[in-house]
Amino acid sequence: MRTMIFSGGQIDLPFAKAYMEEIKPEYVIAADSGMEMCRSLGITPDCIVGDFDSVSEDVLAYYHTMPQILWKQFRPEKDETDTELALRTSFEHGATELHLLGATGSRLDHVLANIQLLHKALIRGIPAYIVDTNNRISLIDEKRELEKKTQYGKYVSLLPLTTTVEKITLTGFKYPLDRATLHSDDSLGISNEITEDMAVIELEEGIAILIESKD
Repeated sequence: MRTMIFSGGQIDLPFAKAYMEEIKPEYVIAADSGMEMCRSLGITPDCIVGDFDSVSEDVLAYYHTMPQILWKQFRPEKDETDTELALRTSFEHGATELHLLGATGSRLDHVLANIQLLHKALIRGIPAYIVDTNNRISLIDEKRELEKKTQYGKYVSLLPLTTTVEKITLTGFKYPLDRATLHSDDSLGISNEITEDMAVIELEEGIAILIESKD
């Protein structure tokens, strides 16, 4: 089931509307103040999760009038972020593909945590993407092919999520690699570009953060 999660970070509304029309999610989850974005877009989430400490009372009241919505409320004093709770909920409802909007923004602690949370989808074999107007972020632990005609942006960057990413090979890129090692304390994988119709990333050990950027 293609699932969209609205988190509480920054969302460009025209972009979000266009992305929704492109992806056509089958299930929508709003994580706490992600409700605000859903209301602005005229979307009724299938499920709303969170402690509801960062959403306005009028938006809460608006969605509480809709009996078809599944509500999962948690205490503010909890170990998980609202986005993590939304991810967990998506797994419970059979997500086979995940798209997260509002998972980036000015709170860098939340941005980094959200990128790390993608690992929960990776280990379940579920493709998952954090998307905003300029970036598409995912994790990779095996072969990935990128078509130039459908790439998200001009630049492709690879950063280790694990301490190292071993024996990584890049073909079809401006800066190819042949069984190289990416270390968490260097910037070797930043700002590559696709030069062929199809670019291929292969790695044998570790997990890399794949960031496709428009600027």
